[in-house]
Amino acid sequence: MRLSRSTLLYPALALGAIAVGLAVTFSSGDGAHADTPARDYSALAAGLDGDMKKLSFHSAPKDASGESFTTEDGGTATLADYQGKYVLLNFWATWCAPCRKEMPMLSELQTEFGGDDFEVLTLATGRNAVPAIEGFFEEIGVTNLPAHRDPKQKIAREMGVLGLPITVILDRDGREVARMQGDAHWSSDSAKALIAGLVAPVD
Repeated sequence: MRLSRSTLLYPALALGAIAVGLAVTFSSGDGAHADTPARDYSALAAGLDGDMKKLSFHSAPKDASGESFTTEDGGTATLADYQGKYVLLNFWATWCAPCRKEMPMLSELQTEFGGDDFEVLTLATGRNAVPAIEGFFEEIGVTNLPAHRDPKQKIAREMGVLGLPITVILDRDGREVARMQGDAHWSSDSAKALIAGLVAPVD
């Protein structure tokens, strides 16, 4: 139900995404899957405004890391476990001031759009003690984002994460299709229109 309301709020961009959802096949290289049709995100990119313009869509999808991370319950998982939905993957740390600023906005995105088609996945990278992570979320009032960790920065290194925060968008096949360096107003109309457009059906 949340998705339907969001799509109604941002019909122009969502419909634009449907109209330009052209399937093209990229040749292998640059992390692309040669045998998988890749979506055209040009209309979504063109519709971004404000600091969301910092979001850069790649010319071809890139493979995401296959390394495992530590889940909040002490288990392990990989990014491949999230295939089938769009994922907004946010690399952050407890000492990162911009992370503290944008995390509540990422929480708002998860509340509005989270479900079978979209998920916000937060990954604390580097030395982040569990109590510090729990305190971080408690202080900013965020209860719907995971306290997953990349303690040895294996995923961050493999995906070329330099500086924090960095946010990447993974498509339904688990490939990186866009990246944001630095924090952004993820609760803005532009950000929400982006997510609505991503999850909208594509012909």
